[in-house]
Amino acid sequence: MSRAFVKEDTGEGLDTLPDRPISEHRNFVTADGLAAIETEVARLNQAYAQAQTSADRAQLQKVARDLRYWSQRRQSAEVMPEPGGSGTVQFGSRVTLVRDAGQRVTYRIVGEDEADPAQGSISFVSPLARALMGKAEGDTVRMGQADAEIEAIR
Repeated sequence: MSRAFVKEDTGEGLDTLPDRPISEHRNFVTADGLAAIETEVARLNQAYAQAQTSADRAQLQKVARDLRYWSQRRQSAEVMPEPGGSGTVQFGSRVTLVRDAGQRVTYRIVGEDEADPAQGSISFVSPLARALMGKAEGDTVRMGQADAEIEAIR
């Protein structure tokens, strides 16, 4: 077979990974959230250097994409002050809710990138956080299919 009909794999033409979408919302973060972003940028800078050294083009593209995302998030981050003792739910508040069946759940309202409901933190743009903002202890909010009462705000 003639070499004219064989395509060699030169590594060229690898599909470029699309950029990760950036939220349309302001990038409010807690001080811990900013620290986590900075840690991720540092880790990705190191991973980028390693991918360059190993000439791993696929890894280089993946890390470069993530590095662009986290660098932009660091640049746009707005560190919010710790919530004051206003008695109402604010960004950064830790809110304990009691559901109809007596189940208690506590969430901290944080930035989008630091939210992890399984670990007790929800994004300030989530429906629950939006419903909680400005509410006080004793107020009721819709939580899924049922109501929940705000038991405590810290």
